[in-house]
Amino acid sequence: MIDDSLIPDDLDVEDREDDGAALGNDGQFHEHFRFTVEKGHSLVRIDKYLVNCMSNVSRNRIQDAADAKCILVNGNPVKSNYRVKPLDVISIMLSYPPSEFEIIPQDIPLNIVYEDQDVILVNKQPGMVVHPGFGNFQGTLLNALAWHLKDSPDFSVNDPRLGLVHRIDKDTSGLLIIAKNEDAKTHLGKQFFNKTTKRLYNALVWGNFTEDEGTITGDLGRDPRDRMLFTVFPEGENPNAKHAVTHYRVLERFSYVTLVECRLETGRTHQIRVHMKHIGHTLFADERYGGMEILRGNTTAKYKQFVKNCLEICPRQALHAKTLGFVHPRTGEEMYFDSEWPDDFKQLIEKWRRFASGAEL
Repeated sequence: MIDDSLIPDDLDVEDREDDGAALGNDGQFHEHFRFTVEKGHSLVRIDKYLVNCMSNVSRNRIQDAADAKCILVNGNPVKSNYRVKPLDVISIMLSYPPSEFEIIPQDIPLNIVYEDQDVILVNKQPGMVVHPGFGNFQGTLLNALAWHLKDSPDFSVNDPRLGLVHRIDKDTSGLLIIAKNEDAKTHLGKQFFNKTTKRLYNALVWGNFTEDEGTITGDLGRDPRDRMLFTVFPEGENPNAKHAVTHYRVLERFSYVTLVECRLETGRTHQIRVHMKHIGHTLFADERYGGMEILRGNTTAKYKQFVKNCLEICPRQALHAKTLGFVHPRTGEEMYFDSEWPDDFKQLIEKWRRFASGAEL
């Protein structure tokens, strides 16, 4: 018997805007458990079979994992009503490698927006990695969380039944929710999986828009020319690409750049960054997708110096997870939170605002 319940930890595998570093940098599923059905075993539903194999894992969670295509039989995803046969090989796949290290508490400041017995809402600063991974074993949000809750007898940051419900990129700032108990993790995980949470991002992007709002639809998958990048594929062209939808509206125009609000209908890795680049509006200062270059404007020395100064103020993709709405896992209350821009984002917007008004340059 395996005393573990990692299955719910992956309810958000298709609903996160996060850096590949948190997922082992490969964006692939990883096998966490494997079972081979015994010879002569009777034909039973796979959810019932796995309940008997794994202690402390409910049948509902196994069904959720099957719905998320995290349970494979002989290499193919199956539904929870699949009947296992003798010698079937069952794999439970999650989107991150099996943990090979313990998360150590570190006294790192956290900007906690809200906390109760079930959840913690954090306004993450840019530059902070969310989850330890290759090259980032310390200094992460989870290390800080382990310190913050070190005296809580019911919380362990190393327990996969608790903790992160979703993630955002290292260099994206903004709101993240953390579950402090198993029920909260399951309840919130389902909300993210079912796309019922309300999330709005603010982004500064290159270029002006002719329209005030719009929708970007395009399947996202790994760029075959560079596996560190994602790109948009025509629907149905790439079987590994995932359907993605981003809604946006213009908040403020600054001549050569625009402040936009993005609402995620789905939440794929790098979704906003890739979708905006796809329509010709790369995020300002997004080094990975070409946003460090001067993509709009003139070629004068003064303008080049102005952009250089802007990049020094905010040397990361200008993206902030501004609001987050969800149903509280215990009370059923609809909760909605808004977050302050970090200093680098504030200064960047104000500098472009002065530029657009003619007060700078």
